[in-house]
Amino acid sequence: MDYMGKIKESLKYIEKRCNKKPKIGLILGSGLGSLGDKIESPTIIPYDQIPNFPISTVEGHKGQLVIGELGDKTVIAMQGRFHYYEGYPLKDVVFPVRVMMSLGIENLIVTNAAGGVDENFSPGDLMIIKDHINFTGENPLIGDNLDDLGPRFVDMTRAYDKELIDLAKKAGDRLDIPLKEGVYMWFTGPTYETPAEIKLAGILGASAVGMSTVPEVIVASHQGVKVLGISCITNMAAGILNKPLNHEEVIETSMMVKEKFEKLVIEILTSM
Repeated sequence: MDYMGKIKESLKYIEKRCNKKPKIGLILGSGLGSLGDKIESPTIIPYDQIPNFPISTVEGHKGQLVIGELGDKTVIAMQGRFHYYEGYPLKDVVFPVRVMMSLGIENLIVTNAAGGVDENFSPGDLMIIKDHINFTGENPLIGDNLDDLGPRFVDMTRAYDKELIDLAKKAGDRLDIPLKEGVYMWFTGPTYETPAEIKLAGILGASAVGMSTVPEVIVASHQGVKVLGISCITNMAAGILNKPLNHEEVIETSMMVKEKFEKLVIEILTSM
């Protein structure tokens, strides 16, 4: 079965399980998946039940779709995403996003856990992503173009929607939640970056680094879906504090800020 056929098969299965028509998609990153538990009247579909879906293998990722109501909006949330470092081809990494867009979402909120490069950041900060740097040399659009979904060459000038960024900032102001703003740089992982790589990232203009998000944003741009990106700064990147990095710290910091993060996203949804 070709890629479009797989998307349609997955779509058909999800529509059979749930007749709601979400207009907003959420991708919940490491340690941030608890927001999906707040979705009301949920239809929960584990990834391993959906035809053609990959399986999430990373701690802190539940591995299921949740469709229901949040912030007075009908949403579809990925509790757990897929990463290139898990060994999946990028077309598989972004496959669930393709399916969500085929369901009819018009806006996508992507979240992640990230390492802070900007020395004005602190663990626990929330950063609105204003732009990204793809440092991997990889791209999910390499290969035959899916002409039914989008153009061969994709403009990335406004990959992160200015109106959604302004809306998020206003939500932060209303809740008295200070928000950082910066550029996210994508590394493949699964190794954390070296101090030299972090120094280079800073020179190139990165505010934070991570191992996800960019492939999903690329395919959203391909299909004309508006994107808002939010990073949870879970640690300062290698070489800044001269301390070892580990995934446990990422999850621990995410859990510490989850209440603030959840309030912010719900406030954003309410005002969309």
